[in-house]
Amino acid sequence: MTDTETERRLRRSRQLAILLDGAWGIPYTPWRFGLDALLGLLPVAGDLFSALLGLGIIVQARKLKAPQSLQLKMLGNIALDFLLGSVPIIGDIADVAFRKNMRNVALLETWVAAVDAEK
Repeated sequence: MTDTETERRLRRSRQLAILLDGAWGIPYTPWRFGLDALLGLLPVAGDLFSALLGLGIIVQARKLKAPQSLQLKMLGNIALDFLLGSVPIIGDIADVAFRKNMRNVALLETWVAAVDAEK
């Protein structure tokens, strides 16, 4: 895979993570939230839809040929957020605080940087 293709996939992943986890800021605080937190307000269906959107980052990781262990860790972040999201109020707070998509992009970027360093 070319460096251009890799960077394009990372950019897509970052953009999706920002949309889901940090598109808007809460005034006078360092807190940011995105579609994930808004969707989390809808019981069950919102958390399920949010989890499905988060899989887009794992699809990019798969296309980059990331190791299965990394993909499983990313799936674990999504599963944990989904489980936390099923608990009223705690789930809404977790959507803002846990930021599963930003975590997954950070994992992916770290792996890509390590692979690039080996070249």
